Amino acid sequence: MRSAAVERKTLETGVSVEWNLDGSGSCEINTGIGFLDHMLTLLAKHSFSDLTVQAKGDLDVDSHHTVEDCGIVLGQALKEAIGDKAGIHRYGNCFLPMDEALVQVCLDFSGRAYLVFDADIPKVQLGIYDAEMTEEFFRAVAVQAGLTLHIRVLSGKNTHHIIEAMFKGFARALAEAWSIDSRVHGVMSSKGSL
Repeated sequence: MRSAAVERKTLETGVSVEWNLDGSGSCEINTGIGFLDHMLTLLAKHSFSDLTVQAKGDLDVDSHHTVEDCGIVLGQALKEAIGDKAGIHRYGNCFLPMDEALVQVCLDFSGRAYLVFDADIPKVQLGIYDAEMTEEFFRAVAVQAGLTLHIRVLSGKNTHHIIEAMFKGFARALAEAWSIDSRVHGVMSSKGSL
């Protein structure tokens, strides 16, 4: 089983993540931020992975620290769980429709952390979730996991739909990229390492 358990504690947050990449989509999520819980539930379900996230943060300030730190710990857990990347497909791509919204997510387990976030997210709140934190969440995951990650919004008006399409598309792209391909001997790179 490709899995990892990671904890991070600061003066602002405490976050623990257990992530089994070879799961069935089950999850237990409690971040104190309802919308983020919903998104992380979708991440588990649509990537067919088992995910537990427990977080306590300074939500009396705002959602910033909790959202970003969840992204950091998820990225660290992903990096640990994926291991040496031997045998994985490496690349993942998904066009994800959500009603009027259409999002493309492409990623590469390259070891080179990079985020392209081509989206204008309105500065609104969904519950207590600050929508503009979506970019920071994905940046934290990409940096910590060593992912090259591109997210493009092709259409959409409803902020909830746009962000939900991002998380579902990310999940589907992950599932494709971390899947084992019997044709891959070692890692999928002409250099012999990732």
